[in-house]
Amino acid sequence: MWKFIQSLSGAASEEVTMGDQKPGQQVPASEDQVCNSAGGYVWPVSDMNRLRRFMVLGTEGGTYYIQSKDLGLENIDCIQKLIDDGLGEEVVKEIVKFSVEGRAAKQNPIMLALVQCARCTDMKTKKAAYDALSKVCRIPTHLFQFIEYSEKFSEGTGWGRAQRRAISRWYNNKKPNDLAYQITKYRKRNGWTHRDVLRLAHVKPENDATSLVLKYIAKGKKALLEEFGKIEEPNDRQKSVMMLLRAVEDAKVSDDQTEIMTLIEEHNLVREHIPTKFLKEKDIWRSLLQQMPMTAMIRNLGKMSSIELLAPLSDEANLVCERLQSDERLKKARIHPFSILLAYKTYKAKKGDKGKLTWEPEQTVLNALDDAFYKSFKFVEPTGKRFLLAVDVSGSMSCSGVNGARNVTAREAAAAMTMVTMRTEKRHHLVAFSNRLVDIPINEKMRMDEVIRICSNIPMGATDCAQPMIYARQKKISVDVFIIYTDCETWAGNIQPAEALRSYRKEMGIDAKLIVVAMTSNGFTLADPKDAGMMDIVGFDAAAPDVIRNFALGLL
Repeated sequence: MWKFIQSLSGAASEEVTMGDQKPGQQVPASEDQVCNSAGGYVWPVSDMNRLRRFMVLGTEGGTYYIQSKDLGLENIDCIQKLIDDGLGEEVVKEIVKFSVEGRAAKQNPIMLALVQCARCTDMKTKKAAYDALSKVCRIPTHLFQFIEYSEKFSEGTGWGRAQRRAISRWYNNKKPNDLAYQITKYRKRNGWTHRDVLRLAHVKPENDATSLVLKYIAKGKKALLEEFGKIEEPNDRQKSVMMLLRAVEDAKVSDDQTEIMTLIEEHNLVREHIPTKFLKEKDIWRSLLQQMPMTAMIRNLGKMSSIELLAPLSDEANLVCERLQSDERLKKARIHPFSILLAYKTYKAKKGDKGKLTWEPEQTVLNALDDAFYKSFKFVEPTGKRFLLAVDVSGSMSCSGVNGARNVTAREAAAAMTMVTMRTEKRHHLVAFSNRLVDIPINEKMRMDEVIRICSNIPMGATDCAQPMIYARQKKISVDVFIIYTDCETWAGNIQPAEALRSYRKEMGIDAKLIVVAMTSNGFTLADPKDAGMMDIVGFDAAAPDVIRNFALGLL
């Protein structure tokens, strides 16, 4: 291996070039290509794919920004065109699909798309959108967001009959106990409360147990107890709702830590149900931990260590480790390896990206997170595509934090994503930007520190995003997806990446895709927004791997 690395430093510069062949982008490669603003021909992005891009990326173009940009409250062009073409109901089906399957990186674009369909003039689309409200708005936070967008999107108040009926169904279609749980966990968001919504939507209960929940929302605990007292023989649903609401109300006013712990254990109360004054108490978090879901547990590792709950040899540290090392729990939680890496790096850093909370990490928990990182690779579903990964090995990759994940360096993020591809995709090829494109001598059995060390010892070179396509074209390598991992230097060559990609497609007869990931960048644009096969990712976070996967599968 070291002979290989030493040979690179003394190798003569050998830049891959296009040769005498015309790039061919001025001539369409097929009848379904369109001419872009630069005069080149590309495969077009259909309006339905523009919708998918908007839902996942927050824009109809080809750039995914990790740092959220404000979404304008104007009509999304592709949605309006699809509605005008009589495809509004198909648009709503796609919105529901992306929401339910968790394909969207952020919830805001999904809500804005649904609101546009709900507020349009096409009655079939409007009905489909309001019928889908409960499927897309699964928790009150989503509902409040939908209502906020509806008011801003509308010329009137936004509270027409169709909206009132849909919101009434949202409350009535939930199981009463689930409704009670949600309205007490998510009491208000963005200035909206459930009492506001009930008043404006004129929600009427459709069953006796839901009636108790709505009474509690509208009038509070005293009115609820009076209402329940009038029932001669309450049924099981009513009793269950009352037990939960009583527990929540008792927790709100209690000064007794033991009582709070009992309420947590008997009624499965969560952090949001607990008064702030108790959230620094070790025993309270001990009770919360018992039924805490995997994602919430990982998110709260720092907090639990800050109050010394996760102490050496403690039962709680052992419980956390057992869960992190459980294949069954990791698979069920569907946590991507990169998300676990972020958790590991944050926990090890002794402080979060935001806030003043600090802690001393417990070594056994760190070791369990490290084990979970490697275990989680086997739960990533392969795409079956052929990948060529080109990795920037410049020194700056190891210096700067990633935009969207400050505790992880660009080199660590690139190494992690490279390892994911190597361990899940059978067909992959890895190269590095050195004084020329060179193979990276790593394999799927290596650990992350080995991958980082090898990448660090490869002599660095300029990051020319066109080179992977030129390299693959000249070597006759069949590639479905090119992915470039760099920090912020996205182009240092004489040939535009879009041009190199089109040339590769034409010569190889493969409708290849290109993803450029600039991990420390705040903004760049290489992707042609008219080309369905190009995407830029500005920064990198826990949602980015799913964006890459969906794009590779042609879902964006």
